[in-house]
Amino acid sequence: MKILILGSGLMGPAAAFNAMTDRAVTQVILADMSQTQLEAGIKQLAGKLGSQKLGVVRLDLSNQETTVQLMANFDAIIAALPRTASALAVQAALQAGKPLVDLTIPAEAYLPELHHLAETSPSLVILGCGLEPGLTELLARRLAEKLDRIDELHIKCGGIPVEPAPPLGYKIVFGGTRLPLREEDAWVVENGQLTKTGRYSGIETVTFPGIGECEAFTESFMPWLLDLPGLQNLRVGTQKTVRWPGYATKATILKEFGLLSDTPIAVDGVQVSPRRLVDTLLYPYVKMNEGEQDLTVFRVEAIGELEGNPCRLQADMVDRYDTELNFTSMARTTAFTGSIVARMIARGELTGHGLHHPEQIITGPHLERLLTELAALGIHFEITSYWL
Repeated sequence: MKILILGSGLMGPAAAFNAMTDRAVTQVILADMSQTQLEAGIKQLAGKLGSQKLGVVRLDLSNQETTVQLMANFDAIIAALPRTASALAVQAALQAGKPLVDLTIPAEAYLPELHHLAETSPSLVILGCGLEPGLTELLARRLAEKLDRIDELHIKCGGIPVEPAPPLGYKIVFGGTRLPLREEDAWVVENGQLTKTGRYSGIETVTFPGIGECEAFTESFMPWLLDLPGLQNLRVGTQKTVRWPGYATKATILKEFGLLSDTPIAVDGVQVSPRRLVDTLLYPYVKMNEGEQDLTVFRVEAIGELEGNPCRLQADMVDRYDTELNFTSMARTTAFTGSIVARMIARGELTGHGLHHPEQIITGPHLERLLTELAALGIHFEITSYWL
Protein backbone atom coordinates (compact mmCIF):
# COMPACT_ATOMS: atom_id res chain seq x y z
CA MET A 1 0.00 0.00 0.00
CA LYS A 2 1.39 3.39 -1.04
CA ILE A 3 0.19 6.65 0.52
CA LEU A 4 0.77 10.20 -0.77
CA ILE A 5 0.43 13.10 1.66
CA LEU A 6 0.07 16.64 0.35
CA GLY A 7 1.35 19.29 2.74
CA SER A 8 4.18 19.21 5.26
CA GLY A 9 2.93 21.68 7.84
CA LEU A 10 1.61 20.70 11.27
CA MET A 11 -0.78 18.05 9.89
CA GLY A 12 1.13 16.32 7.08
CA PRO A 13 3.97 14.78 9.11
CA ALA A 14 1.47 13.40 11.65
CA ALA A 15 -0.55 11.79 8.85
CA ALA A 16 2.71 10.38 7.45
CA PHE A 17 3.71 8.95 10.83
CA ASN A 18 0.37 7.23 11.27
CA ALA A 19 0.66 5.67 7.81
CA MET A 20 4.31 4.67 8.29
CA THR A 21 3.46 2.57 11.34
CA ASP A 22 1.02 0.43 9.34
CA ARG A 23 2.74 -2.81 8.32
CA ALA A 24 0.66 -2.96 5.14
CA VAL A 25 2.07 0.39 3.99
CA THR A 26 5.23 0.06 1.90
CA GLN A 27 5.78 3.69 0.92
CA VAL A 28 4.79 7.12 2.24
CA ILE A 29 5.59 10.23 0.22
CA LEU A 30 5.31 13.68 1.77
CA ALA A 31 4.85 16.41 -0.85
CA ASP A 32 5.05 20.17 -0.46
CA MET A 33 6.09 23.11 -2.62
CA SER A 34 8.32 24.42 0.18
CA GLN A 35 11.71 22.79 0.64
CA THR A 36 11.86 24.30 4.13
CA GLN A 37 8.58 22.61 5.08
CA LEU A 38 9.77 19.29 3.68
CA GLU A 39 13.02 19.47 5.63
CA ALA A 40 11.08 20.22 8.81
CA GLY A 41 8.87 17.19 8.13
CA ILE A 42 11.86 14.92 7.57
CA LYS A 43 13.45 16.16 10.78
CA GLN A 44 10.28 15.55 12.76
CA LEU A 45 9.88 12.00 11.44
CA ALA A 46 13.53 10.92 11.47
CA GLY A 47 14.13 7.81 13.54
CA LYS A 48 10.45 7.14 14.19
CA LEU A 49 8.87 3.76 13.56
CA GLY A 50 8.57 3.14 9.81
CA SER A 51 10.72 6.13 8.80
CA GLN A 52 12.53 3.97 6.24
CA LYS A 53 9.31 4.04 4.19
CA LEU A 54 9.32 7.85 3.97
CA GLY A 55 10.22 9.90 0.92
CA VAL A 56 9.65 13.54 -0.03
CA VAL A 57 8.77 15.34 -3.26
CA ARG A 58 8.64 19.04 -4.04
CA LEU A 59 5.31 19.66 -5.70
CA ASP A 60 3.42 22.71 -6.86
CA LEU A 61 -0.27 21.78 -7.03
CA SER A 62 -0.92 24.49 -9.59
CA ASN A 63 0.97 22.25 -12.02
CA GLN A 64 -1.96 19.89 -12.39
CA GLU A 65 -0.36 17.68 -15.02
CA THR A 66 2.61 16.86 -12.77
CA THR A 67 0.31 16.40 -9.78
CA VAL A 68 -1.97 13.96 -11.63
CA GLN A 69 1.05 11.96 -12.81
CA LEU A 70 2.38 11.72 -9.26
CA MET A 71 -0.99 10.69 -7.83
CA ALA A 72 -1.28 7.84 -10.32
CA ASN A 73 1.40 5.91 -8.37
CA PHE A 74 -0.49 5.77 -5.07
CA ASP A 75 -3.34 3.81 -3.51
CA ALA A 76 -4.68 6.75 -1.51
CA ILE A 77 -3.96 10.44 -1.03
CA ILE A 78 -4.30 12.65 2.03
CA ALA A 79 -4.66 16.41 1.61
CA ALA A 80 -3.22 18.16 4.67
CA LEU A 81 -3.42 21.59 3.09
CA PRO A 82 -4.73 25.08 3.74
CA ARG A 83 -8.30 25.52 2.54
CA THR A 84 -7.05 27.77 -0.24
CA ALA A 85 -5.04 24.90 -1.80
CA SER A 86 -7.48 22.09 -1.08
CA ALA A 87 -9.49 22.47 -4.30
CA LEU A 88 -6.40 21.91 -6.46
CA ALA A 89 -5.69 18.64 -4.66
CA VAL A 90 -9.27 17.39 -5.06
CA GLN A 91 -9.34 18.38 -8.72
CA ALA A 92 -6.12 16.49 -9.46
CA ALA A 93 -7.31 13.37 -7.60
CA LEU A 94 -10.54 13.33 -9.60
CA GLN A 95 -8.55 13.59 -12.83
CA ALA A 96 -6.16 10.86 -11.70
CA GLY A 97 -9.03 8.59 -10.64
CA LYS A 98 -7.49 8.13 -7.19
CA PRO A 99 -9.16 8.28 -3.76
CA LEU A 100 -8.42 11.31 -1.60
CA VAL A 101 -9.16 12.22 2.00
CA ASP A 102 -9.19 15.96 2.66
CA LEU A 103 -8.68 17.19 6.23
CA THR A 104 -10.56 20.36 5.36
CA ILE A 105 -13.26 21.38 2.87
CA PRO A 106 -12.50 23.46 -0.25
CA ALA A 107 -14.00 26.93 -0.37
CA GLU A 108 -17.67 26.87 -1.36
CA ALA A 109 -16.99 28.66 -4.65
CA TYR A 110 -15.03 25.63 -5.93
CA LEU A 111 -17.51 22.93 -4.92
CA PRO A 112 -19.92 23.07 -7.92
CA GLU A 113 -17.08 22.48 -10.40
CA LEU A 114 -15.59 19.74 -8.24
CA HIS A 115 -18.95 17.97 -8.01
CA HIS A 116 -19.23 18.24 -11.80
CA LEU A 117 -15.79 16.66 -12.27
CA ALA A 118 -16.70 13.93 -9.80
CA GLU A 119 -19.64 12.79 -11.94
CA THR A 120 -17.29 11.14 -14.46
CA SER A 121 -14.47 10.14 -12.10
CA PRO A 122 -14.12 6.79 -10.28
CA SER A 123 -12.50 8.61 -7.33
CA LEU A 124 -13.90 8.48 -3.83
CA VAL A 125 -13.17 11.84 -2.19
CA ILE A 126 -14.01 12.44 1.47
CA LEU A 127 -14.10 16.11 2.41
CA GLY A 128 -13.58 17.47 5.91
CA CYS A 129 -12.30 14.22 7.39
CA GLY A 130 -10.38 15.36 10.44
CA LEU A 131 -11.49 16.54 13.85
CA GLU A 132 -13.90 19.36 13.04
CA PRO A 133 -15.26 18.86 10.50
CA GLY A 134 -15.00 15.10 10.71
CA LEU A 135 -15.17 13.43 14.11
CA THR A 136 -17.67 16.00 15.36
CA GLU A 137 -20.20 15.03 12.68
CA LEU A 138 -19.39 11.31 12.91
CA LEU A 139 -20.15 11.28 16.64
CA ALA A 140 -23.22 13.46 16.08
CA ARG A 141 -24.70 10.90 13.72
CA ARG A 142 -23.77 8.03 16.02
CA LEU A 143 -25.54 9.63 19.01
CA ALA A 144 -28.57 10.61 16.94
CA GLU A 145 -28.99 7.03 15.72
CA LYS A 146 -28.91 5.72 19.30
CA LEU A 147 -32.00 7.78 20.17
CA ASP A 148 -35.52 6.89 19.12
CA ARG A 149 -36.13 10.58 18.44
CA ILE A 150 -33.72 13.51 18.42
CA ASP A 151 -34.83 17.06 19.16
CA GLU A 152 -31.55 18.89 19.80
CA LEU A 153 -27.93 18.49 18.70
CA HIS A 154 -25.11 20.57 20.17
CA ILE A 155 -21.49 20.28 19.02
CA LYS A 156 -18.60 21.92 20.88
CA CYS A 157 -14.97 21.47 19.89
CA GLY A 158 -11.72 23.39 19.93
CA GLY A 159 -7.95 23.29 20.03
CA ILE A 160 -6.36 25.58 22.59
CA PRO A 161 -2.89 26.19 24.02
CA VAL A 162 -2.16 24.63 27.39
CA GLU A 163 -0.96 28.03 28.57
CA PRO A 164 -3.09 30.93 27.24
CA ALA A 165 -1.15 34.10 26.44
CA PRO A 166 -2.19 37.57 25.25
CA PRO A 167 -3.57 39.01 23.12
CA LEU A 168 -6.07 36.24 22.26
CA GLY A 169 -5.17 33.36 24.58
CA TYR A 170 -4.90 31.28 21.40
CA LYS A 171 -2.30 29.63 19.19
CA ILE A 172 -2.69 28.46 15.58
CA VAL A 173 -2.82 24.71 16.14
CA PHE A 174 -3.91 23.56 12.68
CA GLY A 175 -1.09 25.10 10.67
CA GLY A 176 -0.54 27.96 8.26
CA THR A 177 -0.26 31.64 9.10
CA ARG A 178 -3.92 32.69 9.07
CA LEU A 179 -6.13 32.86 12.13
CA PRO A 180 -9.44 30.94 12.00
CA LEU A 181 -11.42 34.20 12.08
CA ARG A 182 -14.36 34.87 9.78
CA GLU A 183 -16.84 37.70 9.54
CA GLU A 184 -19.83 36.02 7.87
CA ASP A 185 -22.84 34.87 9.84
CA ALA A 186 -23.13 31.23 10.90
CA TRP A 187 -25.78 28.54 10.43
CA VAL A 188 -27.85 27.31 13.35
CA VAL A 189 -31.05 25.26 13.51
CA GLU A 190 -33.98 26.98 15.22
CA ASN A 191 -37.52 25.59 15.32
CA GLY A 192 -36.55 22.98 12.77
CA GLN A 193 -35.24 25.49 10.24
CA LEU A 194 -31.75 26.51 9.18
CA THR A 195 -31.17 30.16 9.92
CA LYS A 196 -28.23 32.55 10.18
CA THR A 197 -26.95 34.17 13.35
CA GLY A 198 -23.91 36.22 14.27
CA ARG A 199 -20.65 34.34 14.45
CA TYR A 200 -19.05 34.56 17.94
CA SER A 201 -22.49 35.03 19.53
CA GLY A 202 -24.19 32.64 21.95
CA ILE A 203 -21.22 32.61 24.34
CA GLU A 204 -21.55 30.03 27.10
CA THR A 205 -19.27 28.61 29.77
CA VAL A 206 -18.28 24.98 29.28
CA THR A 207 -16.18 22.90 31.67
CA PHE A 208 -14.01 19.91 30.78
CA PRO A 209 -12.48 17.48 33.32
CA GLY A 210 -8.88 18.34 34.12
CA ILE A 211 -9.07 21.52 32.00
CA GLY A 212 -11.47 23.83 33.81
CA GLU A 213 -13.72 26.56 32.47
CA CYS A 214 -13.61 27.48 28.79
CA GLU A 215 -16.04 29.37 26.59
CA ALA A 216 -17.97 28.13 23.57
CA PHE A 217 -19.34 30.45 20.89
CA THR A 218 -21.32 30.06 17.69
CA GLU A 219 -19.57 28.81 14.59
CA SER A 220 -21.52 27.22 11.74
CA PHE A 221 -23.71 24.14 11.95
CA MET A 222 -23.06 21.89 8.93
CA PRO A 223 -26.30 22.19 6.87
CA TRP A 224 -25.95 18.77 5.21
CA LEU A 225 -26.35 17.07 8.59
CA LEU A 226 -30.09 17.68 8.22
CA ASP A 227 -30.10 15.34 5.21
CA LEU A 228 -29.12 12.37 7.39
CA PRO A 229 -32.05 10.03 8.16
CA GLY A 230 -31.74 10.43 11.93
CA LEU A 231 -31.55 14.23 11.86
CA GLN A 232 -34.24 15.29 9.42
CA ASN A 233 -36.63 16.24 12.24
CA LEU A 234 -34.08 18.11 14.33
CA ARG A 235 -35.59 21.13 16.11
CA VAL A 236 -32.48 22.84 17.54
CA GLY A 237 -28.88 22.54 16.36
CA THR A 238 -25.70 24.43 17.24
CA GLN A 239 -22.03 24.06 16.49
CA LYS A 240 -19.67 26.00 18.72
CA THR A 241 -15.93 26.53 18.92
CA VAL A 242 -14.21 26.24 22.30
CA ARG A 243 -11.54 28.70 23.44
CA TRP A 244 -10.19 30.06 26.69
CA PRO A 245 -12.54 32.75 28.09
CA GLY A 246 -12.46 36.17 26.43
CA TYR A 247 -11.62 35.10 22.87
CA ALA A 248 -15.12 35.59 21.40
CA THR A 249 -15.44 39.14 22.73
CA LYS A 250 -12.14 40.13 21.13
CA ALA A 251 -13.08 38.43 17.85
CA THR A 252 -16.40 40.29 17.87
CA ILE A 253 -14.61 43.63 18.25
CA LEU A 254 -12.39 42.81 15.26
CA LYS A 255 -15.47 41.84 13.25
CA GLU A 256 -17.42 44.98 14.18
CA PHE A 257 -14.49 47.17 13.16
CA GLY A 258 -14.46 45.48 9.74
CA LEU A 259 -11.05 43.95 10.39
CA LEU A 260 -12.12 40.43 9.38
CA SER A 261 -13.08 41.45 5.86
CA ASP A 262 -11.16 40.08 2.89
CA THR A 263 -12.30 42.99 0.71
CA PRO A 264 -9.30 45.26 0.08
CA ILE A 265 -9.45 48.90 1.08
CA ALA A 266 -7.23 51.76 -0.05
CA VAL A 267 -4.63 52.88 2.51
CA ASP A 268 -2.43 55.72 1.25
CA GLY A 269 -2.99 54.50 -2.29
CA VAL A 270 -2.26 50.85 -1.50
CA GLN A 271 -4.96 48.14 -1.57
CA VAL A 272 -4.92 46.25 1.74
CA SER A 273 -7.06 43.33 2.93
CA PRO A 274 -8.04 44.08 6.56
CA ARG A 275 -8.06 40.40 7.46
CA ARG A 276 -4.63 39.79 5.95
CA LEU A 277 -3.33 42.77 7.91
CA VAL A 278 -4.76 41.34 11.15
CA ASP A 279 -3.24 37.93 10.36
CA THR A 280 0.15 39.48 9.71
CA LEU A 281 0.10 41.64 12.83
CA LEU A 282 -1.05 38.87 15.16
CA TYR A 283 0.91 35.92 13.73
CA PRO A 284 4.04 36.49 15.90
CA TYR A 285 1.78 36.19 18.98
CA VAL A 286 -0.33 33.21 17.87
CA LYS A 287 2.13 30.89 16.13
CA MET A 288 3.09 27.67 17.92
CA ASN A 289 6.64 28.08 19.18
CA GLU A 290 9.14 25.40 20.13
CA GLY A 291 8.22 23.90 23.48
CA GLU A 292 4.60 25.09 23.47
CA GLN A 293 1.84 22.52 23.84
CA ASP A 294 -1.83 22.34 22.92
CA LEU A 295 -4.87 20.33 23.93
CA THR A 296 -8.14 19.44 22.25
CA VAL A 297 -11.59 19.45 23.86
CA PHE A 298 -14.66 17.86 22.32
CA ARG A 299 -18.29 17.46 23.34
CA VAL A 300 -21.31 16.38 21.31
CA GLU A 301 -24.75 16.29 22.93
CA ALA A 302 -27.90 14.75 21.45
CA ILE A 303 -31.19 15.33 23.27
CA GLY A 304 -34.39 13.50 22.52
CA GLU A 305 -36.27 10.37 23.50
CA LEU A 306 -35.11 6.83 24.21
CA GLU A 307 -37.43 3.97 25.17
CA GLY A 308 -40.23 6.43 25.81
CA ASN A 309 -38.22 8.67 28.17
CA PRO A 310 -36.44 12.00 27.68
CA CYS A 311 -32.71 11.36 27.30
CA ARG A 312 -29.44 13.17 26.63
CA LEU A 313 -26.48 11.34 25.13
CA GLN A 314 -23.08 12.98 25.46
CA ALA A 315 -19.75 12.14 23.81
CA ASP A 316 -16.64 13.68 25.39
CA MET A 317 -12.98 13.67 24.44
CA VAL A 318 -9.98 15.50 25.86
CA ASP A 319 -6.63 14.97 24.17
CA ARG A 320 -3.21 16.42 24.94
CA TYR A 321 0.08 17.12 23.19
CA ASP A 322 2.20 13.99 22.71
CA THR A 323 5.44 14.85 24.51
CA GLU A 324 7.09 11.56 23.50
CA LEU A 325 6.53 11.81 19.74
CA ASN A 326 6.21 15.62 19.64
CA PHE A 327 2.88 15.77 17.82
CA THR A 328 0.33 18.42 18.67
CA SER A 329 -3.03 17.22 19.94
CA MET A 330 -4.68 18.87 16.94
CA ALA A 331 -2.43 16.87 14.61
CA ARG A 332 -3.20 13.66 16.50
CA THR A 333 -6.96 14.09 16.41
CA THR A 334 -7.12 15.53 12.88
CA ALA A 335 -4.31 13.97 10.84
CA PHE A 336 -4.44 10.52 12.44
CA THR A 337 -8.17 10.42 11.63
CA GLY A 338 -7.61 11.27 7.97
CA SER A 339 -4.73 8.82 7.67
CA ILE A 340 -6.74 5.93 9.14
CA VAL A 341 -9.65 6.62 6.77
CA ALA A 342 -7.34 6.87 3.74
CA ARG A 343 -6.00 3.40 4.47
CA MET A 344 -9.52 2.05 4.95
CA ILE A 345 -10.21 3.20 1.39
CA ALA A 346 -6.94 1.75 0.08
CA ARG A 347 -7.84 -1.62 1.63
CA GLY A 348 -11.22 -1.57 -0.08
CA GLU A 349 -13.21 -1.25 3.15
CA LEU A 350 -14.78 2.04 2.09
CA THR A 351 -16.03 2.09 -1.49
CA GLY A 352 -17.91 4.36 -3.84
CA HIS A 353 -17.17 7.42 -5.88
CA GLY A 354 -17.88 11.12 -5.84
CA LEU A 355 -17.54 13.75 -3.12
CA HIS A 356 -18.79 12.81 0.33
CA HIS A 357 -18.66 14.11 3.88
CA PRO A 358 -17.38 11.48 6.34
CA GLU A 359 -20.65 11.00 8.22
CA GLN A 360 -22.33 10.08 4.92
CA ILE A 361 -20.06 7.08 4.33
CA ILE A 362 -18.20 6.13 7.55
CA THR A 363 -20.95 4.39 9.49
CA GLY A 364 -21.58 1.16 11.39
CA PRO A 365 -18.53 -1.14 11.53
CA HIS A 366 -16.43 1.38 9.60
CA LEU A 367 -16.95 3.99 12.31
CA GLU A 368 -16.27 1.40 14.99
CA ARG A 369 -12.97 0.52 13.32
CA LEU A 370 -11.97 4.19 13.13
CA LEU A 371 -12.78 4.78 16.81
CA THR A 372 -10.98 1.57 17.80
CA GLU A 373 -7.82 2.62 15.96
CA LEU A 374 -7.97 6.09 17.51
CA ALA A 375 -8.41 4.54 20.95
CA ALA A 376 -5.27 2.45 20.38
CA LEU A 377 -3.48 5.77 19.83
CA GLY A 378 -4.80 7.18 23.11
CA ILE A 379 -7.68 9.18 21.63
CA HIS A 380 -10.75 8.08 23.57
CA PHE A 381 -14.40 9.10 23.28
CA GLU A 382 -16.57 8.54 26.34
CA ILE A 383 -20.30 8.27 25.70
CA THR A 384 -22.64 8.87 28.66
CA SER A 385 -26.43 8.63 28.92
CA TYR A 386 -28.49 10.96 31.10
CA TRP A 387 -32.20 10.45 31.77
CA LEU A 388 -33.96 13.81 31.88
